[in-house]
Amino acid sequence: MRRVYLDNNATTAVAPEVFEAMKPYYLEDYGNASSIHWHGQRARAAVETAREQVARLMNARPSEIVFTSGGTEADNAAIVGIVEAARSESKHVVTTAIEHHAVLHTVKALEKRGVKVTFVRVGSDGIVDPADIERALRPETVLISVMHANNELGTIQPLEEIGRLARERDICFHTDAVQSVGKIPVDVERLGVDLLSLSAHKLHGPKGVGALYVRKGTILRPLLHGGHSERDRRPGTENVPGIVGLGKAAELAHEHLAEEAARVAALRDQLEEGILRAVPLVTVNGDRQRRLPTTSSLSFAHIEGEGFVIAMDLRGVACSTGAACSSGSVEPSHVLSAIGRTAEQARSSIRFSLGRYTTAEDISTALEIIPAVAERLRSVSPRFKTVTSDQ
Repeated sequence: MRRVYLDNNATTAVAPEVFEAMKPYYLEDYGNASSIHWHGQRARAAVETAREQVARLMNARPSEIVFTSGGTEADNAAIVGIVEAARSESKHVVTTAIEHHAVLHTVKALEKRGVKVTFVRVGSDGIVDPADIERALRPETVLISVMHANNELGTIQPLEEIGRLARERDICFHTDAVQSVGKIPVDVERLGVDLLSLSAHKLHGPKGVGALYVRKGTILRPLLHGGHSERDRRPGTENVPGIVGLGKAAELAHEHLAEEAARVAALRDQLEEGILRAVPLVTVNGDRQRRLPTTSSLSFAHIEGEGFVIAMDLRGVACSTGAACSSGSVEPSHVLSAIGRTAEQARSSIRFSLGRYTTAEDISTALEIIPAVAERLRSVSPRFKTVTSDQ
């Protein structure tokens, strides 16, 4: 069976160049990057090269890059670090209703400790209005956290406008850019962010490593305590092979960003338009223009999403019902609920996400399978039979 992978927002294949770059730091240059001997300094040099590669991808200074275990740690370190460093007794955080759980669960944990949190709604297009962010701000607001691109819809948020609001009021501004870095241009100066989270495995790097951009001068209390690694901002022995892999992945993304984004967007549109032509009662979730080139979220009326994913997998095509972190959840997606989808519409939604290794042949194969799967699932759906009999 030919396998087609259309779940790249969940994770991506490690690029061969990334794997080759990592291997020596498992087998040969295995030193601790904090050691002063030859082995340690070889590792240290590799870490600093990777820091430069990651910084270049987002127009940052290398000294502003802190390596972490992934996007979740980076989000936690940014949010908790800023809140705990704030001197005011009363603290307030503004975020949106469609954030990744790494952000939502972190701010909800802070709520239990007395921090006030405002969850700003988004429109039916999946995009937050900067005016709503502005209205949510208070004198005691210490942090705004708005994701760059949504992991389920792919919608891109107006960070530049929000960044200007934050600067005017001297409020720290964090963005979860796990889904956007390496897929679309990300410039921390243009966006006006003080903190930015990213993860290697979303841009064809290894799992278990990520980074947090911390603008120079930003006061951040460390999330972890221990040694003096990462300039006292993140203790623990550096994951040198993983960091090298992240650096190489960032370098590759930087080199091919524009042409790759255009190629993948064309394939995404081909897939989406083919489904809309071949399958009735399908709607696109979120804004169709202001979104990642990699992402298509579609609602197949009267089809249970989990059943669709399983049926597609049996035919060799991997896709998702939404966020991979929520697989198996009986609750409808909080993102789809936030944009006004009913529970039934949310449960019938499928996310197709493309990547660097998605080919035109993959899309053709998927388009051969999807209509048949949708038709078969609807043929056994009591809800679909009731609706069609009433028409």
